Amino acid sequence: MSDGAGGLLEGFVAGELRRQLSWNESQAQLFHYRDCDGREVDLVLESADRRVGGIEMKAAGSVDRKDFKGLTFLRDKLGDRFALGVVFYTGTRAVPFGDRLVALPYSALWQ
Repeated sequence: MSDGAGGLLEGFVAGELRRQLSWNESQAQLFHYRDCDGREVDLVLESADRRVGGIEMKAAGSVDRKDFKGLTFLRDKLGDRFALGVVFYTGTRAVPFGDRLVALPYSALWQ
């Protein structure tokens, strides 16, 4: 995420997830993923039972398949350990993007 608004959203979501994890019983850990080939996922959650979820943040009102590139890689690499990949965006509705991938509005953080 290179633009200023995107960076603010990324920081906000990371902070909100850290806050929610502090009282949540799941005891998940929060990471950032980037490999030597430049593939990246903004936030990665790993639960105590080793299930993984990935999160991308976009400062845009719409999303397309390319926004799921890092999440698709992570899903394919981890197989059954991968639970869900989410792209948060400034739109207003949930949009499925295939196997265990979905775009959600930022308001879903509190639902």
